[in-house]
Amino acid sequence: MVDADFNIFAGHYGQLSASQEAALVSFKKLLEDAKFYDPENPGRLDDPTLLRFLRARSWDPPAALKQYSDSMEWRQKNDVDNLYVTFDADELENTRRFYPRWTGRRDKNGMPIYVYRIASLDSALQKELHAVPPERRFQRIIALYEYMLRFSLPLCTHLPHSTSTPITCVMTIIDLEGVSIGSMWTLRSHLSESAKLATANYPETLSTIAIINAPSFFPTIWGWIKGWFDPGTRNKIHILGKNPGEDLLKLIDAENLPKQYGGTLEWEYKSEPSLDQPTKDAVGAEELPKGPHVFEDGKVGKP
Repeated sequence: MVDADFNIFAGHYGQLSASQEAALVSFKKLLEDAKFYDPENPGRLDDPTLLRFLRARSWDPPAALKQYSDSMEWRQKNDVDNLYVTFDADELENTRRFYPRWTGRRDKNGMPIYVYRIASLDSALQKELHAVPPERRFQRIIALYEYMLRFSLPLCTHLPHSTSTPITCVMTIIDLEGVSIGSMWTLRSHLSESAKLATANYPETLSTIAIINAPSFFPTIWGWIKGWFDPGTRNKIHILGKNPGEDLLKLIDAENLPKQYGGTLEWEYKSEPSLDQPTKDAVGAEELPKGPHVFEDGKVGKP
């Protein structure tokens, strides 16, 4: 059951307790001493980003420093910034077919709504997916996370939402309708790779996760997948069953929730994002730009 009154922004920028404020100050000092952080020129290492690492490590500054240091080493090893800048636009758009897709809409808190309909990864798509070398599959996942972090989330922060708190995470609907246990077993490494990469290097970018249309064998699946997420993320996962509309409408206005899930939005998993007028105005177009982009200072740009 979803608790719509729960403060999803607790521990986010602008909504910190005294102890959380103290942890942030301590974390900044540790980062500065380690030469990761310049308080006069923080760059992309702003407070909302720092708070993601602190929340992921239960407000333990030394533990957050370790995760951040490991993440920076990982970024350098994989040349992440250059990978995103140079990633082929057509390949990035093609890659979206295998992963959660942004509907183009936002929940009541202003967070982008992503949908993952697992059954859409039919045998032909699975064959295509597994024909890609593992290293390139990994790079594709990175590019999608970079797009989310550098375009989708800043755009949603710019758009009107219920608080002045920056949007640093997404809401995800995982639709298990029509999924067989065999298909889930085949896809387990594909799904695990993405979840573990997010937990380690893009912490606290997942907010509410609603699993809907869960089959009778879901407890077996849950036994496989719960280890992919840290305890904090597992606590955000809600199993809503086959009639999720009542619960989802507590979190998402009807016009922003796809029809098949109880709303009125004409959108399916294979569709392009369906933009509302404020989003169209923000990006200056009827559709989102294709390929790698950033949203900075209220404008769409190239990375």
